[in-house]
Amino acid sequence: MRSLYQNIAFLLFVTHFLASNLSFSQNRATTDSLQAIYLSGDFEEEQRLSILSRLAGTHPNPDSSLVYSEELIRRAIALDSSYALYRGYLQKGNSLRLKGDLTEALETYFKGVNIITNDAKKRQELGSLYISIAGVYASMDNKQSTIDYYKNAINLLSELKDQQDSIGYASAIENLGDSYNLEFGRPDTALVLFKESEVIWKALDYKIGMAYNVGNIGLAYVQLGKPKEAEVKIQEAISILEEFKDYYAISVYLTYMADFSADRNEWTYAFEYAERSLHLAKQNSLKEQIGDAYLKLSELHEKRGDVEKSFNYYKNHITYRDSVQNVSAVQQMANFEVSQKQNELDILNQKQKTQKVIGISAAIALFLIFLLAVGLYRRNVYIKKTNMIIEQEMDRSESLLLNILPEKTAQELKEHGSVKANKFNSVTVLFTDFVAFTRHSEHLDPELLVESIGYYFTAFDDIIEKYGLEKIKTIGDSYMCAGGLPFAIEDHAHKMIQAAFEIVEFVEEAKSNRATHQMRFDIRIGINTGPVVAGVVGSKKFSYDIWGDTVNVASRMEGMSEAGKINISENTYTLVKDSYECEYRGEIAVKNRGSMKMYFVGNAISGSGAMSSTPKSTSA
Repeated sequence: MRSLYQNIAFLLFVTHFLASNLSFSQNRATTDSLQAIYLSGDFEEEQRLSILSRLAGTHPNPDSSLVYSEELIRRAIALDSSYALYRGYLQKGNSLRLKGDLTEALETYFKGVNIITNDAKKRQELGSLYISIAGVYASMDNKQSTIDYYKNAINLLSELKDQQDSIGYASAIENLGDSYNLEFGRPDTALVLFKESEVIWKALDYKIGMAYNVGNIGLAYVQLGKPKEAEVKIQEAISILEEFKDYYAISVYLTYMADFSADRNEWTYAFEYAERSLHLAKQNSLKEQIGDAYLKLSELHEKRGDVEKSFNYYKNHITYRDSVQNVSAVQQMANFEVSQKQNELDILNQKQKTQKVIGISAAIALFLIFLLAVGLYRRNVYIKKTNMIIEQEMDRSESLLLNILPEKTAQELKEHGSVKANKFNSVTVLFTDFVAFTRHSEHLDPELLVESIGYYFTAFDDIIEKYGLEKIKTIGDSYMCAGGLPFAIEDHAHKMIQAAFEIVEFVEEAKSNRATHQMRFDIRIGINTGPVVAGVVGSKKFSYDIWGDTVNVASRMEGMSEAGKINISENTYTLVKDSYECEYRGEIAVKNRGSMKMYFVGNAISGSGAMSSTPKSTSA
């Protein structure tokens, strides 16, 4: 699960207008009262910006907060108030991030940065924006940018920690520790930072900060393999957060409680925690958490052996996930649907024209047999052309469908109108990712970026097809494929390793080929083998997808790999160890998985029949 607790920054800077009342952002009754005052108009005009700022920063519903922040921005521009405009962009970004609109939230935060970046007196405000920007990058899984912006915030706010902004400094420390724990798997480093922020929260008697601190310590205990201590801390955090109606954080923590209960086979509690998380997220329009809650319910039902319910919850998860992030497979299906609708419209128009021709021909037939014959002849030619168009479009639709789904799955979809979810006991899953892609993409021309990604992924498609593997999807710069489905193949783990070697070799050769203008990247590869559930997600904008713990672990293998290397799990190593020399990396801490054994794949063992080339080592 991503580092989801950066929203503590939402509560940190609201008190600028009410410095004497730290509890304002924690008092729902006060917020409701203030909202009633604003809607009634019973206030002085010079108070409008202050009231709008406080409402935008404290309203628990992100949709309402967004309305107030946009009104604040409009008023601030009209009155040429740079500080109010900064506040508007900060609160609008917060609302958008809670709603799951990450890209727009990031753009909004940077608008705020542009307003105050040259004002040396606005170090506190710039620090708050850096914390918020880091939180969005964390949700986007951009680890380097997350750390960079938290450190920038700490550098800015460290000079103010003994003055007016010790809360901001403590927040930056807290969130940096959260990233080290959940993103980099370094709970010991995180606990050191949590202890530093804990001192500040207690000194200020700032309960909402203490709640996040206690919860984050609990998450660190999870990484350290101390589930009992972790559960106590997270329960304590939930109890405090319930006082402040912080439903976003409560929803997140409840999914962890569901995991703890499932690990103890207390399934009734596990499902109750997950359902409660989903209810709170829906009640407060928290898209990201709705998707996460659906995913957790899918995982719980899968562990209980209820594949159908697991599949249904997973489809709901996909719906909300794709509303937060742009997934290329869904975009492709959207284009396909538009094309189909246009074909239907063209055929309808042709039929209408045909009917008109028939009517005219019938009228002419009453007068002249010759004209009737001419009309019939023209009608016959026209129908042939129409039928030819229909056949061409049907062939085109068939080709598009086979590009999106495996042939067996596409045939089942055409015959029955739906596809049953299937469980495969042994499948090898591969993930690739370009190193530092996000950082490069921020400075590249979009057309060159798309052309470069297409250059690599086209080659990957050819390699995957060569070894009889199945491409699942691409997500941004990540490429995912699987071996062993929808038809079982021999040695799918070996074939996947061979394909991975060719992918690494192609990427390395591309860096030395200057004949083309595409960007050059380094690549990480991760592989895992195990059971998965596969099926078609969606009824109109459908796509073939797989899910299960095997997929999650494969993704973690890629995240913990290095540039130019193939990182495999213990499951895959067991299948290929007799064919390849593998470098044992030890047990490495993995986010939400504890410690896992990992191996780098090396040379093929002589006489094994495996591919003899090895990936070249490069520095990340």
